[in-house]
Amino acid sequence: MKAEELREIQAPLKARYRDEPQAAYITLAADGTLGDEGITCSVETGKALVEAGLHPATGGDGFSACSGDMLLQALVACAGVTLRAVATALEVPVAGGAVHAEGDLDFRGTLGVDKEAPVGFKEIRLSFELDTEATPEQLATLFKLTERYCVVFQTLSRTPGISLTHRRTAPDLRASPSARPPPRTGRPRATAAASTAPTGRTRPPRARNRPGRRSRSSTRGRKAPRAATRPPPR
Repeated sequence: MKAEELREIQAPLKARYRDEPQAAYITLAADGTLGDEGITCSVETGKALVEAGLHPATGGDGFSACSGDMLLQALVACAGVTLRAVATALEVPVAGGAVHAEGDLDFRGTLGVDKEAPVGFKEIRLSFELDTEATPEQLATLFKLTERYCVVFQTLSRTPGISLTHRRTAPDLRASPSARPPPRTGRPRATAAASTAPTGRTRPPRARNRPGRRSRSSTRGRKAPRAATRPPPR
């Protein structure tokens, strides 16, 4: 990408943020799911699902990603993109290069072995190897602005405020068949339709005769009904 193309893309955004400062405030988010088996947490990166686990120095098997490595990788990615953007805007020639980050950890802190040992990185070092013909002055400006505008670099340098909250969720019985209550045994309950049905044996409905035609079976073998007799009056 050339400098003119980058300016054309970012110009309307910068103008809007100057006129509407609140539009520049955006909340980024990350989500993860605790693993059902093992000590892992799967993180959604937008492109793939990364399963993070314990570092081998804390008992991990080495097959899962380490969150400390992911933090350094975020720093490398952010610094690399920022350097590319600054070099493009200033038209500093950079044909290629590599970014490297490393940090020192004392695992006694996270394992609770020594209360005096810090939990987290004690020191982080970021370095670049560039294929460039830029002058020393151009490179000095390039790295100065990269350090200034790299979001992850500035976040780690300034240590922003951070908070932790939690809430309890009810188990979802629909998600896991094993979590459903067992079915009731014994005599099933009658349905609403069956509870209103008459008890005893019911006769099947009689077939209706066609109009104008008398069924033979209705008169065959039947006796004439006796006339009702009343007792003589006394």
